[in-house]
This record gives sequence, C-alpha cells and structure tokens, in this order.
Amino acid sequence: MIYTIKDSKASASIDSLGAQLISYKDQGGKEYIWQRDPAVWANCSPILFPAVGRVKDGRTLIEGSWYEMPLHGFLKVSQFQVVSQSSDQITFGLSDSDFTRTMYPFAFRFEACYSLTDGALTMECRVANTGSKDLPYFIGTHPGFVCPLEEGQAFEDYVIEFEKEESTGFRAFDGEHMQFDMTGYKPFPGDGRRIPLSYELLSNDAIWFDKPVSRAVSIVHPASGHGVKVEYPDYETVAFWTAADKKAPYVCVEPWNGSAACSDEDHEFLHKNHLQVLKPEEEKRYRLIIKYL
Repeated sequence: MIYTIKDSKASASIDSLGAQLISYKDQGGKEYIWQRDPAVWANCSPILFPAVGRVKDGRTLIEGSWYEMPLHGFLKVSQFQVVSQSSDQITFGLSDSDFTRTMYPFAFRFEACYSLTDGALTMECRVANTGSKDLPYFIGTHPGFVCPLEEGQAFEDYVIEFEKEESTGFRAFDGEHMQFDMTGYKPFPGDGRRIPLSYELLSNDAIWFDKPVSRAVSIVHPASGHGVKVEYPDYETVAFWTAADKKAPYVCVEPWNGSAACSDEDHEFLHKNHLQVLKPEEEKRYRLIIKYL
C-alpha cells in the first residue's frame, strides 16, 4: 500500500512493501525520485539490510552454518506495518519471522521513519536487538534520483558534488568476480569535490568511496544549481550507481555501512567491512536527509 506525507514545501510517498520511498516532490510538483520501471530497474529506493550488495558467491557463513542471502538483504520484499502516522510523518516496522530466519538467524526489530520538515525529507532507519545474543548486520540506503531533471538536459550535464575536498579515490567493482577490488584505489575522477557524471564512469557497476571525509553530497546541474542534496551523517561510506548500459535517466546515491563482497574478504559474515553490532536490548539509528535544490 502507498502512503503519502506532506508539509507546506514538499510531499513524499512510501510503499509499505519494503518501506521504500517512491516519490519526493517539491511544492511545484517536480518529482526527484526515479519512477520504477521493471525494464530498466524495478526499484527506486530500497533499504539494504542485513546485507549490502551481494555476499560472496551469494551465501555467507554465520555461526558455523551457511545461509543464502539475496542481493541487498530481504527488506525490499518484506511487507512492513504502519507503526504511527501523521500528516508529515510515518513510521513502518518489521520484526524477524520464519521467513527472515531462513537467511539470517537473529531476532531484530527494524523501523523506517519518514518525516518532512520545511521541505527536507528525513529517513531514519532504526535497528533494535530483540534477542539474547549480539546482533551483527550491515545497513545502507539506495535512493535513485531523476537525472536529468529537465527536458533538454543530459545526464552528463550534472555533477556529483561532495561537501568537502576528497583526497582518496574510489574502489572499482570487478564484474568478473562480482566483488570490489581492494588492491588499490582508482584516482578521484574530478577536481577534489566535483565529479562530472557520465555513463562511462559508472559502466562497471557502482563506484564506492569507502573512506570519504564528506557526510553529504549533491547531484546538481552546475549552470542552474538545481538538483538534490543527500546528507548521511550516520553512514561511513557512499557509492554511486546507475544502469549505465541502458542509459538510465537516474543516478543512485548510496550511503552504506558495509558493501558488496570485497576481494580481501572470505565468506564469514562477521569478517565483512563496516560491521555493525548491537548488544541485546540495544538500538541504533541511521539518518538520511534529502533536500531539493
């Protein structure tokens, strides 16, 4: 079911299937979120939990047992329940079940809260350990933004703009082995803050910045200043992706704690990068803030 929240400057719609953001519009009705198209990409803003990307060979070792883990985890195919709702805020909740335990043998509570304040959309993901043992997990977001935003513009007219100067490059994806190459960095593909967008840049799947100093990036048209800003204060890394082979008219900004399989990792779930762990009864919150420019 689709739910919509509004304030005086923006509106947002969320699908209870996956608690997935499917629309974010400014007060003039301009849409900023990619509208789902199975021929190109059937999603538009999945929440990634308890895995980010693909685990090595599609399976992972947890407490001595093997588990098959789908791409980005199982939230995107899970039906959430509405916990609370008002005109400008809605919270969705999901707990572990027989279904989730076939892939991930832990007790948890996951909530996704969306709220609008002065036109800015905050998505706060809340993870709680409801079991009696430590809860290890990875978490990420994956919003796809319309690019270009206006007719007559091209994808290549836009830039990725980091809030701070970045001195470290990115990790490239090795499509042959389905993992990020951790043997070295590719050079920062811009001037330190700005990266010109191109399908060639994203032709080998996502580019992943695993040590960014910035906690905000913008996808912006330099001449007009029009675009979106994404703040990710509680995520340690960020990646960018589009369906480059299809010349898709969107780009995803993906803050992650974790990643797809890496060349320096084995199959152990606990050995993956940016592992998050909660003790019993602990809870942690992860914010993502989207603002149109």
